[in-house]
Amino acid sequence: MKIVSTLIVALSIVALGGCSKKEKNQAGEWKELDAFHEIMAASYHPLKDSGNVEPAKKLIGQLADEAEKWSAATLPEKVDNEKVKANLQQLKTDTRALADEIKNGATDEVVKEKLTAIHTLFHHLSEAWHDKPDHEEGEEHAEHKH
Repeated sequence: MKIVSTLIVALSIVALGGCSKKEKNQAGEWKELDAFHEIMAASYHPLKDSGNVEPAKKLIGQLADEAEKWSAATLPEKVDNEKVKANLQQLKTDTRALADEIKNGATDEVVKEKLTAIHTLFHHLSEAWHDKPDHEEGEEHAEHKH
């Protein structure tokens, strides 16, 4: 009985490891999304969780650079369409504009408002990649892990 239990646990661990690896590989296939997401998470979650805009102010230049790289990169076939291209161009424009505004002394309220809009736009791109339908304008997206 002990051998059977041990075998079941071992097989479960192997199965879970296989699922995690598959999910990680799929997410890693669009490296520009992953690079942008990493900086977005570090910028947006302190704002969302506690109203702290300082990480966003410090990281906005990097976020704008990543948006620019992402918009210039070759798109994976799965998301190579006009809607995604337009959203990437908007993301590039909006992040660079916010970087300029922060450089010129934007208020915390402006940073909060514009970074939240950028985060929403990022989610439209992420949802396209992960085969999730876009939400209607103003509809809140489901919570996610960054």
